[in-house]
Amino acid sequence: MAAPILSYEDLGLIQGSGWLFRHLDLHLQPRDRLALIGRNGAGKSTLLRLIADQTDADEGRRTIVPGTRVVLLEQEPSLAGHATLLDYVLHGGEAPAPHEAEAIASQLGIDLARDAATASGGERRRAAIVRALALDPDVLLLDEPTNHLDLAAIEWLEQWLGRFTGAFVVISHDRTFLTRLTRQTLWLDRGSLRRNEVGFGGFEAWTDAVFAEEARNADRLDAKLKLEEHWLQRGVTGRRRRNQGRLAKLREMRAERAAMLGPQGAANLAISSDDVRTKTVIDAKQVSKIFGDRTIIRDLTLRVTRGDRIGIVGANGTGKTTLLKLLTGEITPDAGEVKLAKTLDGVIIDQQRALMAPDKTVRDVLADGGEWIDVLGVRKHVHGYLKDFLFEPALIDAKIGSLSGGERSRLLLAREFARRSNLLVLDEPTNDLDLETLDLLQEVIADYDGTVLIVSHDRDFLDRTVTVTVGLDGSGKVDIVAGGYEDWERKRLPRAVAKRPSAKPAAPPVPPATVARKLTYNDQRDYDLLPAKIDGYDAAIARDEARLTDPDLYTRDPSAFSTLTAAIDRARADKEAAELRWLELAEQVEALG
Repeated sequence: MAAPILSYEDLGLIQGSGWLFRHLDLHLQPRDRLALIGRNGAGKSTLLRLIADQTDADEGRRTIVPGTRVVLLEQEPSLAGHATLLDYVLHGGEAPAPHEAEAIASQLGIDLARDAATASGGERRRAAIVRALALDPDVLLLDEPTNHLDLAAIEWLEQWLGRFTGAFVVISHDRTFLTRLTRQTLWLDRGSLRRNEVGFGGFEAWTDAVFAEEARNADRLDAKLKLEEHWLQRGVTGRRRRNQGRLAKLREMRAERAAMLGPQGAANLAISSDDVRTKTVIDAKQVSKIFGDRTIIRDLTLRVTRGDRIGIVGANGTGKTTLLKLLTGEITPDAGEVKLAKTLDGVIIDQQRALMAPDKTVRDVLADGGEWIDVLGVRKHVHGYLKDFLFEPALIDAKIGSLSGGERSRLLLAREFARRSNLLVLDEPTNDLDLETLDLLQEVIADYDGTVLIVSHDRDFLDRTVTVTVGLDGSGKVDIVAGGYEDWERKRLPRAVAKRPSAKPAAPPVPPATVARKLTYNDQRDYDLLPAKIDGYDAAIARDEARLTDPDLYTRDPSAFSTLTAAIDRARADKEAAELRWLELAEQVEALG
């Protein structure tokens, strides 16, 4: 193995009143392709700044081969003080060569003469990428590089990194991006850093093995209290398994939706049954929208029914947000009509996160400064609700300005999902989220009882959540395809997709097995009895949650409050195990016919 070009030994950093992490060892090889994974707030971005020598550590020794150039692409680069994007790209004593910057900008499709103050998020991100790549780094550190990029720019960046001869470390929520590019994985978890010589495609299997070993060790040591501290990590495997079941349901929904789409992708308006009409929430007929001399949307016909999950994709500037505004009635079409159900009540989670004022606390945002929050009509204590969204309850009085970008996004989701609604509008919801929160968001969307409209560049997320994909190409044409992003891309570029390597690692061949003719006695017994047990867990959870609605319980009897919350957590865990067991048995029953 080649000698490392950059190392950090016994690295430690204090944040607030304690250690963010300590005793970390990190070694970068000349051709490393590393995914850096960890929860929001674990210190991933901080670790990149330490590697780039832009933050001083409290402990540790950094060594680097002389002449090695390390370049950091920050998540939110500051363009303050620069008149144009070109000024930003070429600033500083180690500015890139102008011709190199212009060449990369041309390929990325960014006009560097744009005013920096009025540039969009996508333009600012492209300018930052131009600067980072044109600096000709030996080590490239990328913090959420795909944020605000459209699909064409993401694919261009994938190709560039595929040819890159140096080392890179990347933080990203984009599973497809990570799977295609990385060969090793760094996992920053509870203040420790682990390394695995397998790319992101093997990350879930690796972490499942780590959690399983921790559980075995905890059982041997009778360290149940230690496991309680790790409640957040312990829920990851179960959530993934539940989402596998939801993916099966999603495929069924896609098949049903495909039957409602004509051969050209337009909604099949010949369907006129009362059931379909009463389920229609948005009905767009021959809709067109023109800005100046450019047609953004031309002759769009689309019927959105209750329960649909609609993904909207396309390059920046093709009209995705315009289509979203047309479908929600925010703007009117120039031709055609859009009818909305009279009972439509939408929640729009905007990518600007305008509600997240830095001086407010988590309590202010969630519960207007109080102890309780109404969640879909049910009162919940803010501590318990925070845990549902992967927060430590101790963060309740933390300032919004002290949270990471992903934590702020997760808090906004928690606030908005508490509201009653039947239409959920998500504009780039995956920006800044960590992978565990993406799993949670996937779960919440799957369980949502209404209709969902999603604008996203995250290919894997779309494949896991949407039933219909609506694609725009900028010419006014709109393609409507039953399925996710891969289904839309297969229709758009059938030859290119056939040649492209899969984003997911190929599954090993399944060995032939003896086909069972019926369930065993114990399996049949579980299959028959588990539904009643699950109902019992639901009743217990509802009973204990009703007791928690006592506004004085927490201050009058903290011990009783803790006992009830612990009982609810146990009941939820037991219910989850029962649901997973019944799901496995149901699949066996289906296979047996």
